[in-house]
Amino acid sequence: MRRAILAAALALFAGAAVSACGSTTSTTTVTVTVPVTFTASIPAPATTVPEPASSTYPGPDVVPVEVGPFLAPATTTALGRRVNGIQCDYLRQLAYRTYAHLQVYVNGQPRAIPGGVGMVDAYPGRTGYGPIFTAGACYYWLHTRAADGVIQVESPTARTFTLGDFFAIWNQALSRTRVASASGPVSVLINGHPYHGNPAAIPLREHEQIQLAVGSPVPGFQPIDWTGTPF
Repeated sequence: MRRAILAAALALFAGAAVSACGSTTSTTTVTVTVPVTFTASIPAPATTVPEPASSTYPGPDVVPVEVGPFLAPATTTALGRRVNGIQCDYLRQLAYRTYAHLQVYVNGQPRAIPGGVGMVDAYPGRTGYGPIFTAGACYYWLHTRAADGVIQVESPTARTFTLGDFFAIWNQALSRTRVASASGPVSVLINGHPYHGNPAAIPLREHEQIQLAVGSPVPGFQPIDWTGTPF
């Protein structure tokens, strides 16, 4: 239908040009620009996240897989919309990369961070060291590929990303009194040192180790060893 309308318009234009010029022979070039609009709908995630680990073991990237129930399902990730200026791209953006680790405790018990957070339509690939996730639709610049607590920052440009950005992409709450659905006073350790600010403002710096504890008791710092990892 659009092509027929354009053809008719061009024919009328050409006829008018010939009438105006009389018997004079001339060549008229007409350029018609038709806007192209792309529309896309991103389906809701079609996969489920595997069950959390009951005991820790080296994950697919050597970092130990976290134990305990998942803090929240990965499938609450925003469905492709821009979040705090962070896009969801079909391909991973590797110009700027940094990696941080997050461990969460609720009333003294560990709660694991699932793989596939920050991916739309994430699906697991099987390895000998547990599942590793790939996005079927798009990757946010902050995401997790395995249930090892590693937040992977992979962006086309260098900028400061925060733990709050990650939770916003995940569609989960984060404040001084709440972490996802867990509520209570939140104690924070960064690389073993107490942090008294808003946890949402914590920058995701290279090899930063962030530990959040909701309620009590508050466990001691549990470091990970980045040696031998691809990070």
